[in-house]
Amino acid sequence: MFLLRLEQVINSFSDILGKISAVLFVLMLFNVFIDVVMRYVFNDVSIGMQELEWHLYASVFLLGVPYTLRAGGHVRVDLIYERLSAKTKALIDMICTVILLIPFCALVAWYGVDFARESFELGEMSGDPGGLPYRWIIKSVIPFAFFAMLISGIGLFLKSLNIYLGYRQADHYEPPQH
Repeated sequence: MFLLRLEQVINSFSDILGKISAVLFVLMLFNVFIDVVMRYVFNDVSIGMQELEWHLYASVFLLGVPYTLRAGGHVRVDLIYERLSAKTKALIDMICTVILLIPFCALVAWYGVDFARESFELGEMSGDPGGLPYRWIIKSVIPFAFFAMLISGIGLFLKSLNIYLGYRQADHYEPPQH
């Protein structure tokens, strides 16, 4: 069925972003480790390394959200939601995705492009001496991540639609296919 295949393709995209987020997390751990060793063992502080920590953290968070959405780890009122039937849950997910998630992601992504473009055109860099140049890179992650969340939201909608139509069983999470 076409809807199931489209859902799988979108889920694959979200899974890739989850893997990228995991790799960035490991890089962030190494960065923090090196920064701490340099600070406390060699008494050397690097503003660039400290800024790289929050750049990596922001990237991990922003790129991890589409995967979290795909895996069903996003926030919802479980007290009520968990007691509902699979079809009712699917209907709620479809309505909330169309009314809340997709418009919000589209809005942030749309305006985020100009935010990043302006930073690129201005050659924005850190205001701190020794800070990182090319501030537009981290600012570009924002619209990209929200476009990715929008795509993952479409995947959530398709999953819910497939459950609602009876094309698939409701499940909590299917691990990525390797």
